Amino acid sequence: MRLYATFTVQDRYLGVPVERVQEVMRAQPVTPVPLSHPHISGLLNLRGQIVTALDLRARLDLPARDAEAPSATVIVMTEDGPIAMLVDALGEVVLVQDDRFEPPPETLQTESRRLIKGAYKLDDALLLDLDLDQTLLLST
Repeated sequence: MRLYATFTVQDRYLGVPVERVQEVMRAQPVTPVPLSHPHISGLLNLRGQIVTALDLRARLDLPARDAEAPSATVIVMTEDGPIAMLVDALGEVVLVQDDRFEPPPETLQTESRRLIKGAYKLDDALLLDLDLDQTLLLST
């Protein structure tokens, strides 16, 4: 069994292992960076530390969020330091069972499918296991 921090991006219920999450917070002001990668929203100031903000909607090839729509930020740890992921809404920490893991659903499109390790069948939802390492690679 494992603990996952969950969040939503458009209609997708996603999760990452809780040990990779530094913190979660409401939307933070992001400063755009000219000529940055299309998946990068900009930079944010996390208590004096400058952190890159990755737009998960863009990374998953989903339509852009309305400027007025609420959002949230998930700060995840990498070998190079924290990265902020912009999501639509925060979820809860859930306990998943290894035997309820399945391959990614066939309904996921190409880019989304490449970034999802698989899915956990929960009692009331399907939790997509976001491959953080693959998601944070911006070579594509």
